[in-house]
Amino acid sequence: MTHDNFNADFELKFLAETGVFEGYASVFGVVDQVNDKIAPGAFKASLAAWRKKKSFPPLLWQHEAAAPIGAWRGMREDNHGLFVKGDLFTLDVPRAQEAYKLLKENVVTGLSIGYRAEESHIEKKSGVRVLTKVDLVEVSLVTFPANTEARVTGVKAASGIAMLAQAMRGAAADIRRETEIFRFARLLRDAALDTIDH
Repeated sequence: MTHDNFNADFELKFLAETGVFEGYASVFGVVDQVNDKIAPGAFKASLAAWRKKKSFPPLLWQHEAAAPIGAWRGMREDNHGLFVKGDLFTLDVPRAQEAYKLLKENVVTGLSIGYRAEESHIEKKSGVRVLTKVDLVEVSLVTFPANTEARVTGVKAASGIAMLAQAMRGAAADIRRETEIFRFARLLRDAALDTIDH
């Protein structure tokens, strides 16, 4: 599947203890790196189609189809742009944990939409392509949004429950490793004793 990417102004308003965040994946009237801008109403039909399927486009990491890191819980157009609310699966997906950390540290501060352009026109004066109808394919967290002023405005620390769950998963993994080492050592000992007996 081929689709275009649009890196635009990203305003992350809130990142909750659970990994839930919200902001703008696209801001109307912003010209992107390939001289495109999205007009108000461009997402209307696509969002209606997604609603009919009772779903939202995938939440990806850096436009990688094989790297979903959560799910979008809300998505709508308003006067400013495409508002999104996402949920990072920080307890189950290692890459989502990385994304959460990078958001919290203001390292990754961008969003980018993947789409197919369905209707557009060229502005005669500026030469900018204005997208008036797009098929929204996915929305990604990205490192390099086109607008240099894209920024994170607030991040909360992980909850105690989330940190405990992560520590317990790590402890369980350590126990499994130690169990395997113990089993291997016992097999070596038994093999050595068999050799001595013979």
